[in-house]
Amino acid sequence: DLQLNIREEAEAPPSLRAVMRNDPVLQSRFSFSLPVLQWAGSWSRSSWTQLKDRAPPYSWKGLPVSVTPLVIFLLISKTNASQAPSCKQMLLTDSPGRCVRCAVVGNGGILRGAGQGRNIDGHDLVFRMNGAVIWGFEEDVGTKVSFYGFTTNTLSWYRPDGFAGVPQGPDIKFIFIPSETRCWRRRGRLGQNETESSGLDKVLYKPWKYFGHKPPESFRMLHPQFISYLMHSLLTSPLMTDSLARDLYMPSTMLLTALHTCDQVSAYGFITRNYADFSDHYYDSVPRPLRFFANHDLQMEGGLWEALHRRGVLRLFQRGRGRG
Repeated sequence: DLQLNIREEAEAPPSLRAVMRNDPVLQSRFSFSLPVLQWAGSWSRSSWTQLKDRAPPYSWKGLPVSVTPLVIFLLISKTNASQAPSCKQMLLTDSPGRCVRCAVVGNGGILRGAGQGRNIDGHDLVFRMNGAVIWGFEEDVGTKVSFYGFTTNTLSWYRPDGFAGVPQGPDIKFIFIPSETRCWRRRGRLGQNETESSGLDKVLYKPWKYFGHKPPESFRMLHPQFISYLMHSLLTSPLMTDSLARDLYMPSTMLLTALHTCDQVSAYGFITRNYADFSDHYYDSVPRPLRFFANHDLQMEGGLWEALHRRGVLRLFQRGRGRG
């Protein structure tokens, strides 16, 4: 089995850009003209005016004009420039000119007992997100972390599941998804190593408690235009027009972020057609069925991942019912 898994990894698909050249359907859906991340030169008063009428994460509604440039200024890194760096430069600053193979690791129960840790860690870069529980599951999910994607809620929701804290390491980059207005204010404190001052935020959101005293260049922030593009072009859902769900709906972003930046992408722990054969998460102490909430349209996303797998854009890890 191990030899088979390694051989499958060696036959990883070509980049999305390469496949798109001969696929009109992909050409009509994907765009590489929008910035994936904020960067030091990405704010202007005209861009703020353009993006001030929709709530985060799709825009900057509710934010004073003084807050947005301060937060973006704190994103200065090696890619600092007055004009937008390429998608690849924004994340993969140490990998110019070479093929970069990325693994994106979700939290799906399909990984429990799957023994994919070595395959995952064999990639050049590994993206993890949310309740990325590693301890005790190294054989199944690996240990390598290059990028960790999170929202403000991530940092308080997953502790009961065994998520002891965000991954730590000198080279880890944290990709921040600003899902609420207060996330922007929080992002400013992340770069300045300051704490909240009062109320609920003082109790729940003390950045130094989660990240330690990291320099600003350890953090990245997804651009609201990129998240909006993902929603309207790739992750369009009936939830977007549902009066009860539309303000909660937020598309999954990390796998598509990797597809827009890496050369080859493998997806582990994402929903597959036989999701009912597995527990909700790989770290569930007691098996439980996958639950569907209004913030994600998981079945629609599963259809997209499968379609991209068939078209050779990514490698989606799939397997039959197992013991895990």
